[in-house]
Amino acid sequence: MPNCNAKFHRGGREASRRELVSRSLQSAHHCLEEQDFGTAYAHYLLVLNLAPELKTSVKETFQFTLFKWAEELDSLARIQDLFNCYEQALELYPNDEVICNSMGEHLFRMGFRDEAAGYFHKAVKLNPDFADAKENFYRVANWLVERWHFIMLNDAKRNLTYLKAIEKAVRSGCSSVLDIGTGTGILSMFAKKAGASCVYACELSKTMYELARDVVAANNMEREIKLLHLKSLDIEIPKHIPERYVVAFCCDTPRLFSNGRNRSPSHCMFLFMFSQPKNQEVSAGEYGRVIPASATVFGMAVECEEIRRHHRVGMQEVAGVCLSNSVQFFSPTYAFASSEETVEPYTTEKLSRIPGGYIPLTEPCQVMTVDFNDLQELKSLAARKPWKLSLPVTEGGILDAIVVWFVLQLDDEHALSTSPSEETCWEQAVYPVQGLLDYSVKAGDTVMMEVCCQDCYLKIQKISSLTSECGMDFSDRDNTLSLGNEAELCNALAGLQTSSKQAGSSQVCVLESTEIALLNDVPYHECFKAAMSKVLLSLNPSKDLQTMDVDGHGSGINFQDNQNKGSLGEAADPLYILDVSEGFSILPIIAGRLGPVRAYSSVEKEQHQAALNIISEANHFPKETLEFWLSHLEEESVVLQRPKSDKLWSIIILDVIETSGLIQQEVMEKAAISRCLLHSGGKIFPQYVLVYGMLVESESLLLESAVQGTEPTLGFNIAPFINQFKVPVRVYLDLSTLPCVPLSNPAELLRLDLMNPLLNSPSREVKVQICKSGRVTAIPFWYHIHLDEDHSLNTSAESSHWKQAAVVLDEPIPVQVGDELVLDVQHHKSNISITVKR
Repeated sequence: MPNCNAKFHRGGREASRRELVSRSLQSAHHCLEEQDFGTAYAHYLLVLNLAPELKTSVKETFQFTLFKWAEELDSLARIQDLFNCYEQALELYPNDEVICNSMGEHLFRMGFRDEAAGYFHKAVKLNPDFADAKENFYRVANWLVERWHFIMLNDAKRNLTYLKAIEKAVRSGCSSVLDIGTGTGILSMFAKKAGASCVYACELSKTMYELARDVVAANNMEREIKLLHLKSLDIEIPKHIPERYVVAFCCDTPRLFSNGRNRSPSHCMFLFMFSQPKNQEVSAGEYGRVIPASATVFGMAVECEEIRRHHRVGMQEVAGVCLSNSVQFFSPTYAFASSEETVEPYTTEKLSRIPGGYIPLTEPCQVMTVDFNDLQELKSLAARKPWKLSLPVTEGGILDAIVVWFVLQLDDEHALSTSPSEETCWEQAVYPVQGLLDYSVKAGDTVMMEVCCQDCYLKIQKISSLTSECGMDFSDRDNTLSLGNEAELCNALAGLQTSSKQAGSSQVCVLESTEIALLNDVPYHECFKAAMSKVLLSLNPSKDLQTMDVDGHGSGINFQDNQNKGSLGEAADPLYILDVSEGFSILPIIAGRLGPVRAYSSVEKEQHQAALNIISEANHFPKETLEFWLSHLEEESVVLQRPKSDKLWSIIILDVIETSGLIQQEVMEKAAISRCLLHSGGKIFPQYVLVYGMLVESESLLLESAVQGTEPTLGFNIAPFINQFKVPVRVYLDLSTLPCVPLSNPAELLRLDLMNPLLNSPSREVKVQICKSGRVTAIPFWYHIHLDEDHSLNTSAESSHWKQAAVVLDEPIPVQVGDELVLDVQHHKSNISITVKR
């Protein structure tokens, strides 16, 4: 009887379970019909926990419910609830690439890049053909594993020099090693190979820490190298490192005064200082040894048009629009140079590959030296007030930047230079000159500046020029001026070119360097002006539009005439123009000069809006001519909608190509919505885009994209691990200076038509004839952006603010003259993939 009762109870429980599952499924379906996604999600969780056998049959509906409910939670800022839902879903479907990818997208939007990369990477591993996950992973990989890792690991000279210096230190008795900012762990493995008894390595980045862990294990050193997922200044002794004295510090330095994380050599000595027992005197000879031992920093003033056009607005008028003197444009390097914010006060460039080259205006000058093994010197350097430095001008020209590099003395025998004349993996630091009244200098003049070290950055600020007539020397580093009399002081001040432009009530507008380059792109603005004129004239060929400045030589519309006509009741209804291009854009103001229009800008920053208002007023526009579109929207996420309930747009300007050389995300979806918002005869700009490319041989692109085997890493197995983070497309390229050999002529690869979607195809095969023998390693590509049939822009043109991109092949393809290759070109969202077939 007990067995019968047990069976009865089990049967009853099973029947109850089935009944509950059935009712929950019905309730879930009902909730979905009512768009109650939260309750539907709860019902599906219950169903899947009670009936795991239904996982396959309800999978797609469960995914749909999860994503819809996650969107609601996101909009309500219920972030913890959102992540709880995804964790529950991944417990049920741990190997579902779609859920992994979606989780990664939410994490990435919220700034958790390391975590997002993990989910994207897992999704790609689960399904290598999952295009959305691949594109997401490629984008985030550039953030997580910076591209200089590949270039540096491929630099065999640098690696060998570090190995020899580490071997020498270990042989001299330095048996305990701390590798700060270990990256892939290569220097730690050098130390262990050299015979160090204890090796510790710290890394702040979660992605790089996990990568180093895999690399160390693959080289059979996981028991001998202790990895710490910490910032260097958070290391405590003996909590993390049991030894009282860590004798050798290996600190790799892609930038000497680095990016504020944990890579500065000075951190080594400060860490050592803080690790000393209290009230115990330690002689200087007992301090740990830092590698590199010292550095000499050099600087040089240069003329460089490419740097200039990215950091200074070089004109007073753009396409007929007067840029008011009441607005001063600066790039972030200038804006933060004198601030206390921990922001890089410089940018970096590979001067040997900068478009147009550069002209030295001064001889290289020693800016400073620093001994990383002298604790007192490091403390003094951190506390030192800014000092003055003068560079005599030896070649007349335009003062565009101070360029800085360094010579690392790893020890008394081994050194590395990052000079622009050296073939090195390092770039040079660039301090653009901004805010002067006059940038011209001549031989005999003096370039003046202040130098200081703050927050582990080398800051060069208050750059100015002193004319030769003054005969004044500012090289005194004690902030004193040696002047003979008051007349000499007046003469010197008269010849000193400083940033006096900032005086008064000018509106300061800080733009990204790419936005300044766009503002300096004259053909871009002239092309848009002509194309917009053509559309507006076709839509309203009479009345007010007869006064439009179509050919670029007139003065634009006469607003007083418009107001007079309006008083007579004859004014035409305005035409509506929407500019949703990203960043700072003056296209709406250019449109305002072309006739009775209402131009809407989508700029978000208040500083940018204030600048546009000032420029609009300087061009005597009525207030209603320029408006800011986001202030009209109830929901900012839905940017594309009617200007008014009874109005449609005449022109919608979309951002199609990123400055990096990639296609913008979701551009075709935006175009589809835009087409529905145009009135008859209205246009989307651009109307279509042609993608062009060519086959090249470029060793540089190979070295910048992936670690090439074990030879450059001196036999250590690193390539398979870091190459997981390689991306097939290299961005921000300058084809004019890219070291490469063209193996074919340019060919049209793809057409993206924003006005006529029937002409689009997501894939295309293109036959390409080889015109020079060699090895195909990459396919650079660029765009011809057609605003209409008569007006187009070439993103590879010399004046273009856009950069180019290139697909880098996994394996080079040997070719001979006359061969024919077939390119299988695929376009998915913003990603272009190219497969080469013979």
